Amino acid sequence: MAAVLLAIELLLFEYRPRSVIPVALAAAAATGVRIAFVGSAPVFPMPADVVQPGDAALAGYIVLGAVVGIVAVGVTALLYKVEGWFEHLPVHWMWWPAIGAVAVGVVGYVAPRTLGVGYDNIQDFLSGSLAGRALLILSVLKFVSWSIALGSGTSGGTLAPLFTIGGGLGGTLGALVAAAWPRLGLDPRIAALVGMAAMFAGASRAFLASVVLALETTRQPIGLLPLLGGCAAAYFFSHLLATHSIMTKKIAQRGVRVVEEYAADYLSQISVRDVGLRTVTSLRADQSLTEVRVWLAAGQGGAEHQGFPVLDESGALVGVVTRRDLQDRGGGADGDTRVVELIKRRPVTVYADQSLREAADLMVVSSVGRLPVVTRQAARAVVGIVTRSDLLAAHRRRLDDASRAEQSLDLRRIWAD
Repeated sequence: MAAVLLAIELLLFEYRPRSVIPVALAAAAATGVRIAFVGSAPVFPMPADVVQPGDAALAGYIVLGAVVGIVAVGVTALLYKVEGWFEHLPVHWMWWPAIGAVAVGVVGYVAPRTLGVGYDNIQDFLSGSLAGRALLILSVLKFVSWSIALGSGTSGGTLAPLFTIGGGLGGTLGALVAAAWPRLGLDPRIAALVGMAAMFAGASRAFLASVVLALETTRQPIGLLPLLGGCAAAYFFSHLLATHSIMTKKIAQRGVRVVEEYAADYLSQISVRDVGLRTVTSLRADQSLTEVRVWLAAGQGGAEHQGFPVLDESGALVGVVTRRDLQDRGGGADGDTRVVELIKRRPVTVYADQSLREAADLMVVSSVGRLPVVTRQAARAVVGIVTRSDLLAAHRRRLDDASRAEQSLDLRRIWAD
């Protein structure tokens, strides 16, 4: 599940069957292969004696997540700062990875635990076998080593290093709080779990994936509520303090527009009947062009429209003519020409029960600016009309609603005030 959520939140930015189903099947197949080769044990097993959090402990984990989320924003900024330093070095870029490798080697010589993927480190602080000053030093040195390696242009991952940095910070803070205020009931091992997930949530903005990933890799159900609260707090402060995540900041700096939020298409939620059912100004098929032009010049009711459905003697739709068709005096039509003779194509209609998204797509495909509205029971009986102005008006309501919501939830404005 974490793999599916990670793909949705960081790669796909959509929740559609065409994308979710293949990703879910791939994740299930990969997990089945892992079980066949490695077994079904959790990646990071935790002791069974972890403390069930009470109200005070849960609040403490949420505060811990907030602190780690703020640090995650700083980690992202420092990582790109290191990358900027490399760009200003007076040497050719091909030497950058070598310089980064030397730095990683020096740090690894001082603290060998910083080398490698780091899964053993994560396992140690989740089990409580690595704690205290050693845990904090490991976190700091791991960040130094990892940031220099990535800043030098060397390919590398982010998941395990962020887990190590966040877990070490969370475990250290949890141990300090547990020693200072033991009545809160904080467990340093759960604090480490919250810290590693909150660090990834704050840096990557993959909120749900962070919660589920930490839960699935440990299979520790006691950690669910602390994870949910801590990652939510980290996610909140990440959005409050930074515009982009660690995954998107670089491509945003290159001028690529990055969308980090996705929502249901607004026009898909509105039916044509909600905006398009109204009295329609139409023309008779047997009307002369002279008669219609006199009516347009008089500016009588409905004459200001840019398009008009044309109906036959029985009231059935024949086609649509535009104001330009009616007023074009150089197109070869004289005053005795009948309106029906100006119709250039079969009418393109939309059903009243279709959505405005379908109407908009139909306008684009058909290169028209208005669609007569009909019903499925009477496909030639016009009951309304939808225009491009109706689509813009619908978006106006969306923008007004969003503006009111943002005025009450504008986090950056609240922070600035």
